[in-house]
Amino acid sequence: MSNDRKQPHFTELVWESTEQNVPIPPRNSPEPALPKSSSKNNGKTNSTPEPSLQLQLWDTEMETPEPVTTTEGQFVTRAKELVEKTEDSALFVPFKSYWPTYGHMTGTQSRWYFYWRNEVRQGRYLKTDLSYIFLHVYELINGVGWTDPNDGYRQLNLIWEAYRESYKRLDQYLGGWIADFSFVHHLDVPLSIIVARSRGLAGDLAELELMRGLTAAPEQLTFAVLTAMSDYDISKSKFYIGEGKEALEQYIPQVVALINAYVTRKHGSNLVEMFPPGPAVMRERYLFRSAVYDISLYGYSVLIPVVRISKSPPLRSLITRLFRLTENKLRELMGYRGRLKGINVDADMDDLITRFLKREYLKETQEDKGPTVVIDPEKLERLQSDSEIVRTMLTVENMDRQDYEASELEATIGEIDPIQDSKEELLPVEVIEEAQAVSIGSEAEQFANALSPLQREALLALLDENGSQALLKLAAANGTMSELLIDEINEIAMDILGDLIIEEEDIVEEYISMLRNI
Repeated sequence: MSNDRKQPHFTELVWESTEQNVPIPPRNSPEPALPKSSSKNNGKTNSTPEPSLQLQLWDTEMETPEPVTTTEGQFVTRAKELVEKTEDSALFVPFKSYWPTYGHMTGTQSRWYFYWRNEVRQGRYLKTDLSYIFLHVYELINGVGWTDPNDGYRQLNLIWEAYRESYKRLDQYLGGWIADFSFVHHLDVPLSIIVARSRGLAGDLAELELMRGLTAAPEQLTFAVLTAMSDYDISKSKFYIGEGKEALEQYIPQVVALINAYVTRKHGSNLVEMFPPGPAVMRERYLFRSAVYDISLYGYSVLIPVVRISKSPPLRSLITRLFRLTENKLRELMGYRGRLKGINVDADMDDLITRFLKREYLKETQEDKGPTVVIDPEKLERLQSDSEIVRTMLTVENMDRQDYEASELEATIGEIDPIQDSKEELLPVEVIEEAQAVSIGSEAEQFANALSPLQREALLALLDENGSQALLKLAAANGTMSELLIDEINEIAMDILGDLIIEEEDIVEEYISMLRNI
């Protein structure tokens, strides 16, 4: 199409009529103006009007507008064309571009990019330049390279984790972009890692993650997110700066989750419901800032309801006290001199936290040191007595089989146990198995009777396919922690069965059938 057709056209009018005094119709009149007749007929105006002239001042020929294309739209179109392109091998070529696209790369750079991208998709994160990384990230946030949004989210996080140590700038951008990705695709994913890695985004994102954690997923609360709720700047604590950092970051979230479960069980409302914050505020969030992003995909921005949960004074006060109380308990357990003053919490909470931290910290310390052998004299005596009973059941004098020849008896004993030189005869296999079943059955019955209803439910939960998650929910609903339940059950198992029955939140295989029976 020529440029002339896009310019406005003017029409030259030549007035050749001799008509004069043509009236102008009113602005809102639908009727055309009628010219006055220049001749008269018996003093009356001619009733036959002359046809009016219709003037066209502009050339209004309609043209179909061309679609508006943008650089970002062209990038996405090209990305879809190249989504499956790979290279079997290529040499690394440096590449630096402020907003990298395919057109910015040379042929050798393109070959390296498609080779490297294929390696990344296979989980092999080769050393490369930052511009190659950003180019691949642009593809993912524009919907290229995945079919399920959860897979796109996963790929973005893996790239961030693989290269953030080499390129600190990734923390500046990827946290916000991954958050935007989760918003536009309505993904129910934790934002705690994003908040921890991207301090500049901690505002709204920290509030969203706090709300999600304290209402739907207390077990996923993290230390970095919870610091937004505390008036106590723990980063200035000498204990935190020194030997207590790892323990505090590990146990403070667990303590908050424990108290949330305790409050829920005791009062029927979780912490957020007990100390309700203000109403949600709609916040406009601009999507994928500073990225090559086609706004025709998901729009220019999204509105996010943000509850300022960190601004709730009573809830903030409680979290602050839990921070300080946990530090005091860990100081005591780790033999650190000095305590924080002025911590007031409910006595039941204090006792619950004390028992939890003592159990968990001592257990972890013991695991780090390795297993120790502790001999309980009473258990040892009981085991010896049990062994004598079983041996008596399994070996008896040859009273009922006198018709056997001595040679046949010796041959039978030799086949079963070549080392044995006594003249005792083993019972038939059926009798042995029955005796063992009676013994195991008796222990299983004792074990079952020793369990509380909650501990029974915990074992049933662990027998399911998603046992760990089921146990977490069960513990939270009953105001305790899954680790405490497991320890209690294992203590009972050691006393009665002489063995652990749960290892790393899994039922030990040899006890599965027994548990299903009881």
